[in-house]
Amino acid sequence: MSSIDTKKAEELEKKAKKQSPWAIARRKLFKNKLAMISLAFLVVVTILAYLAPVIAPFDPSRVDIINRNSPPGGDYLLGTDNAGRDVWTSLLYGARTSLTIGFVCMFAVVTIATVIGSISGFYGGWVDAVLMRFTDFMMNFPFLVFVIVLASIFREAGIWALIVVLSVLSWTGAARVVRSKTMSEKENEYVMAAISIGGTPFKVIRKHVLPNVMTTIIVQATLLLAVMIVAETALSFLGFGVPSGTPSWGNMMQEARQPHVIRNAWWIWVPPGLAITFTILAINFIGEGIKDAFNPKSLR
Repeated sequence: MSSIDTKKAEELEKKAKKQSPWAIARRKLFKNKLAMISLAFLVVVTILAYLAPVIAPFDPSRVDIINRNSPPGGDYLLGTDNAGRDVWTSLLYGARTSLTIGFVCMFAVVTIATVIGSISGFYGGWVDAVLMRFTDFMMNFPFLVFVIVLASIFREAGIWALIVVLSVLSWTGAARVVRSKTMSEKENEYVMAAISIGGTPFKVIRKHVLPNVMTTIIVQATLLLAVMIVAETALSFLGFGVPSGTPSWGNMMQEARQPHVIRNAWWIWVPPGLAITFTILAINFIGEGIKDAFNPKSLR
């Protein structure tokens, strides 16, 4: 190797060493084509969902009795459903409802899990014992049965009842992951040094522990987003999720479950089915890309 090539290699090596873990992870994530395509797809779906009142051709509650179960074509891009509602409009408004439930539940669950997991892992002792026994207590509830019961009781509250119920019952697994990571981080020298110079537990957790646990939290958040969307779809399909008057992907699937619709009116159930499938796949690919980007053992 020539001296010029050697110097270039040394410069590149020094430059790589100067990069922060976040910069390295960002570079690796941008090189992951599948993750970036998935991210672009999710961004487009989210933009279309929240611009539904602007770009949707009809009101979601508008019915056309004459053109019930009409195939795609004419004024109806994706046809109409059993009630004569435009499927494309329902798909856009349904995306807004499903994504809203997914994003709000994700942020709520991650917040609860981060607070309980970080406090439990950092303090240890009786604090850890109490919080983990409470976590075990919450994990013992049969998730599906409990969600159905609570969502049925508070059905008049609309989607917010479902959001609260899903958030309250879904944080336990993520809390245990955050606790485990926090317990590992607090043994590092920089955390012990911060404690020894008089740093308060809150300050040490916020400034020293959480930034190093954030990668785990981000990965958990992407997985939880997919789980929350699937939960909304499943519960709405069973008739215990989003109220029937509110468009959502789950409600669209629930309204299309009649055998004659499945056999003869594919345009009613295929669009929401594909939307759910591709959105969940995109979120999972993004999560895998983030996990790989922050993995120091993966190729750079």
